[in-house]
Amino acid sequence: MPQDGARPPAKRLKLAAPPGRAMLRPPPAGETQRRGLPIFQARGQLLSQLRSLDSAVLIGETGSGKTTQIPQYLYEAGIGRQGIIAVTQPRRVAAISLATRVSNEKKTELGKLVGYTVRFEDLSSEETRIKFLTDGMLLREAIGDPLLRKYSVIILDEAHERTIHTDVLFGVVKAALRKRKDLGKFPLKVVIMSATMDVDQFSQYFNRAPVLYLEGRQHPIQIFYTKQPQSDYLQAALVSVFQIHQEAPSSQDILVFLTGQEEIEAMTKTCRDIAKHLPDGCPQMAVMPLYASLPYSQQLRVFQPAPKGYRKVILSTNIAETSITIAGIKYVVDTGMVKAKKYSPESGLEVLAVQRVSKAQAWQRTGRAGREDSGVCYRLYTEDEFEKFDKMTIPEIQRCNLASVMLQLLALRIPNVLTFDFMSKPSPDAIRAAIEQLDLLGAVDRKEAQVMLTPLGRKMAAFPLEPKFSKTILLSPKFHCTEEILTIVSLLSVDSILYNPPSRRDEVQSVRKKFISSEGDHLTLLNVYRAFRNVSGNKESLLLPLGRARRSCSMAHGEPTLQIRRVGEEICI
Repeated sequence: MPQDGARPPAKRLKLAAPPGRAMLRPPPAGETQRRGLPIFQARGQLLSQLRSLDSAVLIGETGSGKTTQIPQYLYEAGIGRQGIIAVTQPRRVAAISLATRVSNEKKTELGKLVGYTVRFEDLSSEETRIKFLTDGMLLREAIGDPLLRKYSVIILDEAHERTIHTDVLFGVVKAALRKRKDLGKFPLKVVIMSATMDVDQFSQYFNRAPVLYLEGRQHPIQIFYTKQPQSDYLQAALVSVFQIHQEAPSSQDILVFLTGQEEIEAMTKTCRDIAKHLPDGCPQMAVMPLYASLPYSQQLRVFQPAPKGYRKVILSTNIAETSITIAGIKYVVDTGMVKAKKYSPESGLEVLAVQRVSKAQAWQRTGRAGREDSGVCYRLYTEDEFEKFDKMTIPEIQRCNLASVMLQLLALRIPNVLTFDFMSKPSPDAIRAAIEQLDLLGAVDRKEAQVMLTPLGRKMAAFPLEPKFSKTILLSPKFHCTEEILTIVSLLSVDSILYNPPSRRDEVQSVRKKFISSEGDHLTLLNVYRAFRNVSGNKESLLLPLGRARRSCSMAHGEPTLQIRRVGEEICI
C-alpha cells in the first residue's frame, strides 16, 4: 500500500521461510490455514520482540493476518497469560466476526477461551483469555477500573481510524501503562496496530515505542480513475456496477462504498429493480446492504457465498474499509465520499456531513479488492482530485462535540481534564464549549481552575448517551413522563427512523402529515412510534420505515441506566 513520507527508524520484521522439519502427519485444516498467512513466517521474530517490549506500534499490511493471529501467538507463547488479552475494534461487527473466527481456529466454543463484549452483548466468561471488544466498551470498563487490572495485554487495533472513543482510550491506556509500571505489579503490555497510519505520531505518543513492520499478501490491484469529475457519484456508482456485472464472471463479487443507510437502501432497491430486466445470459445479482445499524444476522449475510449463478453486490458504508474480510471481492467501486461528524463550538451544532475521504481511507478501500487474488478498483474521481485529498483523516476528537468526552474523563477521575494527554489535542474553544455545556446541565462544578463532577453529573456519566439525553431521562420521573422520554431518546439515539424513497416522496410527505405534532419534532417521533406499536409492527400498515429501538432500564452501580438497541430490520410502517 503506498505511503507518503519516510518511515522512522524502526525494527523491521523480515519474512524468512520457516525452517523445514519432518512432520508425522499434516496439521489440521484450521492450522494449515493459519500457517498459510504471511504473518506466520515472522512469528518467532515477532514474539521475541513483543516479549521484551512494554509497548510497540505494529504496521501490518492488509491481508497479513495480524488481527486474528497476534492475540493467539501471545496466548500460545504464554505472554500475558496471567490476565486477559484484549483486542479493541472501532465497530461491533468487526469485534463479533473476529472473535467468531479466532474461536473457530482455536476449536473452542465462542464465549469460553475466546469471547467478545459489545454494547448490549457480553459473550465472555471466567475462562476467557482472548477478548475482542469495542473501544467504547473498554472505555466504560476503565470508569470502574482506570488501571484495567484484569488485562495483561491490550491490543489497540485499527488505530488509524481515530474515533472519539479510540483517542480517549489511547490516553487512558497510556496512563494505565505508566501507573502499573510505577507500581511494579501486574505489568501491562500495549500493542498499537494498523495497516496505515502516521507511525511517527503514534510512536512518539507511546513513549517512542518501537515500530515493527509486517509485510502482507496484497495481490496486485488495477486502479482506474474517471476522466472527468463526477457531479452525481451515486449515478456513477450505479453505472459502474452494471458495467462490471455484464462483463465479469459471476464468481467475482463487487463491493461499493457509499456514505450512509439511506443511500444504501435506495441503491439496493434500484439495483434489484434493474437486475430483473437484464438481458439473457447475465448472471443473477444478490444485492446486500451493509451498515452499522443493520441487525447482526443480516450483516452476516455478506460473509456467506452467493448462490450458484449469482454475483454478490455489497453496498457498504466505511464499515467495510478495515477489520473485516469479505471473501470473493474482486471489484471495488469507491465513490470517494464518506459521512463524518462536524461540530461548530460557536453555534453548538453538530452535523453529519458528506465529505471527501482521505488518501489513507482511499487506499484502505482499494485494498479490499486484493485480499485473495488480483483485483480492480474503480475510483469515481479523477487522479487530480485524489492528489488534493487530505493525507490522513482528521481525528474525530478534533471535529466533534466534546461534552460526552469531558464527562467520561471526569468519571475516570482524571486530575485535570483541561490538560488531558490527547494524542491530537482538540481546540481550546471546543473544550471550553463542552465544559460550559456540562455546567449548564448541572453536571459539573467549577472552582478556580478545577472542574469536578456533581452528584447529578456522576449519574449522567453512567449512561452511554449524550449528556443532554442522560439528564432528560434522570429528570423525567419528576414530570411523570419517563415512558415517553425513554421512547423519544431511543428514537433520537439511532439513525433516522424516517426514510424518503425518491420515487414516493410526495406520497411519503402526505402520509407523514398524520403524525406531525405542532409541539415539535420530538412529539412527532413519539406519534410515529405509537402508531407503529398500535399496529403491532405490521409492515403493510404504514408507509415510512421505522428502525425499532429496544428500550429497557436497568440498574448499574445503584443508578438507572438506559439501554438502547436497534433490533430487527428496517420495516415499512
